[in-house]
Amino acid sequence: MAAGLTLTGLDVLERDGFRQLEGKRVGLITNHSSVDQYGINAVDAFHRAGNFKLAAIFSPEHGFRGTEEGGVYIASSSDPVTGAPIFSLYGKNKQRPTPEMLKDLDILVFDIQDIGARFYTYLTTMGYAMEEATKAGLPFMVLDRPNPIGGLVEGPVLEPGISFFTAYFPVPARHGFTAGEMALFHKANLNLSLDLAVVPMVNWNRDLFFDQTGVVWTNPSPNIRNVNAEVLYPGLGCFEASNISVGRGTDRPFLWFGAPWMKAEKIAKKLSRAGLKGVKFSPLKLTPDKDVFEGKLCEGVNIEVTDKGAVRALDIFVHAVYLLKKYNGADFRLKPEEIRKMTGSSALHTMLEAGAKPAEIIAAFEKDNAGFKAAAEKFLLYK
Repeated sequence: MAAGLTLTGLDVLERDGFRQLEGKRVGLITNHSSVDQYGINAVDAFHRAGNFKLAAIFSPEHGFRGTEEGGVYIASSSDPVTGAPIFSLYGKNKQRPTPEMLKDLDILVFDIQDIGARFYTYLTTMGYAMEEATKAGLPFMVLDRPNPIGGLVEGPVLEPGISFFTAYFPVPARHGFTAGEMALFHKANLNLSLDLAVVPMVNWNRDLFFDQTGVVWTNPSPNIRNVNAEVLYPGLGCFEASNISVGRGTDRPFLWFGAPWMKAEKIAKKLSRAGLKGVKFSPLKLTPDKDVFEGKLCEGVNIEVTDKGAVRALDIFVHAVYLLKKYNGADFRLKPEEIRKMTGSSALHTMLEAGAKPAEIIAAFEKDNAGFKAAAEKFLLYK
């Protein structure tokens, strides 16, 4: 446990009277998840500061308020309180700020709560913005926040030749970085001539999960509603490259997976015997009211997290898809290109098709990310 409250980069900036931004015209990339220790949003905190101008707000996927479902394009608007324009980085211009949006700014600041999985898009938005800031000659500042699932690394590193909004950084599926560390990594990886500053947290370490920090919780996106869902997301999120429901449209998104035809009782029993730590599996029938299998009763597997520190979400996913292929082979579909984007590698699909057992696949993942773990050390800001 933390000895006291974790102060985010935003809290540190406030504590210091925002002096790092004094006199500047600031563009802030943010959303509802950026709150200070009192639950005040960064936009309001910036507006109240009084010693610089909040000149523009940039919002990511899910919108400034974080209420839009994934994949919904969002129009630009303006903030009624501050009067600042809100430029959507998930709208018609896709995901990059344009030179026009950046032209009157002195600095671009990023403050959004990530959840620690490479295919979660907020840090890709940061990476794109860093590249555009480099082109515009604008300094870039990251207000750091916890990696809510700690510093563990899982899964393969993104293969060369894959580059999508959900598959951008050459890091493992569960990367272990904070936003600030990812920014340092990205600058070095692309050799960006960017004036980059990270405002680090106080009182955070890599063993802490979000619910141990004292930082105010907000759902980072509509279907991530607690830390257990965040812990399981790097694994269960990969089911979105298949014809399996991950519980969207139920009260258990990313804590359950299912389908009308699933042999859930058998799969839950086999998963329970697979030696997967920190979790318990049980069969559970649910009817999603949206997304995959909307309105259809699904046989499924419920996952109870009993020890967050022991959970290996990618291991759970590998075992689950192996069992689905074995017991529901006629119905279960893993989409080769999509799963390559999610896991970052073609290894999973190729090995499954060749009849590899879960242990072989997991060992291949570990071998693949060993080099990254060593190289990542120099970007780590926290023990």
